[in-house]
Amino acid sequence: MKSAAVVPLATPPVMVGAATLIVSYLEAIGVDVVFGVPGGAIEPLYNAMAVSMRQGGLRPVVARHEAGAAFMADGYARETGKIGVCVATSGPGATNLITGVACAYDNKVPMLVITGQPSLPVFGKGALQESACTGINTVGMFGHCTRYNTLVSHVDQLETKLVQALMRASQPPHGPVHLSIPLDLLRSPVEQRLSPQALQALLRKPSLVDEDMVHSLFTSLQATRKVALIIGGDCGEAIDAITHFAEMTNSSFVTTPDAKGLINPHHVLYRGVFGFAGHSSAQDALNDNVDLILAIGTSLGEWTSGAWSQSVLNGKLIHIDAMDEHLRHSPMARQHVRGRIRTVFERLLDMMHIEQESLGMPWSPTDFKHAKQNAVTLREPEKIHSDATPIKPQRLMVELSKRLPPTTRFLADAGNATAWAIHYLESRNNRRLGLVPPYGGSQDLAANRAWHGERRHDHAGWLRVLMDFAPMGWAIGAAVGVARGKPDCPVVCLTGDGSYLMNGQEITVAAQEGLTVIFVILNDSALGMVKHGQRLAGAERIAFELPTVNYALMAEAMGVPGHVIESPEDFNKLDMAQILNRNGPTLLDIRIDGEEVPPMSLRMQTLEGAV
Repeated sequence: MKSAAVVPLATPPVMVGAATLIVSYLEAIGVDVVFGVPGGAIEPLYNAMAVSMRQGGLRPVVARHEAGAAFMADGYARETGKIGVCVATSGPGATNLITGVACAYDNKVPMLVITGQPSLPVFGKGALQESACTGINTVGMFGHCTRYNTLVSHVDQLETKLVQALMRASQPPHGPVHLSIPLDLLRSPVEQRLSPQALQALLRKPSLVDEDMVHSLFTSLQATRKVALIIGGDCGEAIDAITHFAEMTNSSFVTTPDAKGLINPHHVLYRGVFGFAGHSSAQDALNDNVDLILAIGTSLGEWTSGAWSQSVLNGKLIHIDAMDEHLRHSPMARQHVRGRIRTVFERLLDMMHIEQESLGMPWSPTDFKHAKQNAVTLREPEKIHSDATPIKPQRLMVELSKRLPPTTRFLADAGNATAWAIHYLESRNNRRLGLVPPYGGSQDLAANRAWHGERRHDHAGWLRVLMDFAPMGWAIGAAVGVARGKPDCPVVCLTGDGSYLMNGQEITVAAQEGLTVIFVILNDSALGMVKHGQRLAGAERIAFELPTVNYALMAEAMGVPGHVIESPEDFNKLDMAQILNRNGPTLLDIRIDGEEVPPMSLRMQTLEGAV
């Protein structure tokens, strides 16, 4: 008789708690913090984070309001390039998240949103804060502002739906995804089937590009005399390649408002911001007898197209983007180039260098050594030097530009703060080819003379603003998220007193986390954009007044140093070194001249056109 073959026993499946599975997968993709507010229906997830935190892993950051948690996850994602994660309990915890999630959806910020539910057996029985289809249907609400949205109704669905959600958040068009998970399922065991390496491979960003269209674009460029570039907010990882392309072709470039922070505003080819709160020099550059306008990584919506300006939306336009939904906004364009923007410009540069070698250098980089920068045209340049009291907002932007280091991240809140920052705020970072220091001075032609294919990891740049869906108070929470994602860089939140009264409690999160965030409040005792909008439109002047508040005293009551700034001279009293080296936030209550009208004419033009 033959002996029976020895059959090895199958490896038993690895069983873990559902909440533990979620935490382990987030750790596998590099997420180190989760923003949220705990509650009974989400408790198992916090228990799993507690275990992970003791082992040096994922940990929670407790927001003061769920909208703040979503804004923090937004800022974290913009700074790190990772998926931002926010969590909330069922019912009102979930609905409080919606504004922040909608903001991330319209601004295409990758985010995983997890909300709790009462246990499945009590669905339809009137359980406290039930928010499935048998209660206040939050899953239905999230369906309008997420890329993927589902109720996990059986524990065996969890891994598949979690992976699908992470994949949808990671791939263009980016945005938030939502999982609603009942309490009993979060406590259930589940089989873990994916390795960290397999999960990372699934989420890898593809480098897909329409090669035929890139070759066609290259052919068009060969026959073109003069090109201008509009750099949009989705160009973060490609900005070095795009800038090198501009230098190789000697092309002037402008940015959309949300892309100003991606470039150095002292480059000799830069002509300013095009769109909301932009510069006339940018408009002039696009109208300066150009043959082609390349719009790159931009939706060409109201604020990024100059309110659908015919100087851009015409037959000279070539629209380059990874997202079809952006390309659909420019049906009149001469050409559409689909693909990952970095890959498109790497291909173009390769073609240019090949032609340079074979045909006697037709694409030779411009020598900027003696080049003169065409000044970006400010609306009221004399006011950036004003010594008036209360302080002019224009002067405030200059003071912040001069006194903060090049590594500073600025976030401007919805309202007047956005308009002032887009038009007047500068960056001290001028270490690049052809740069002119702010407000005059000699050129610095130091490092980085040419692009060498390096990868840019600064996904959102030194200035972050919102386009499209723009909730007041976003910058307050987002600044905390940015600082948590990049704790070694100072973060400045520019916000109005109206926004601070809505969301200012999140300053205590920065204090608790020991984050160097400078909260700059533009204090004019008014909803400034409402006030100025009414005046410019000739409307009734109503419902814009706010109380006179000493926000520095409010901050001190929360254990945060606060300073009142009433004139430019008061900046000299600040110990900026101490503020920047402090492991915690600082609040500056800036008493601005509320009669100064921000550069908001484009918004008024749109509103008046709708009448």
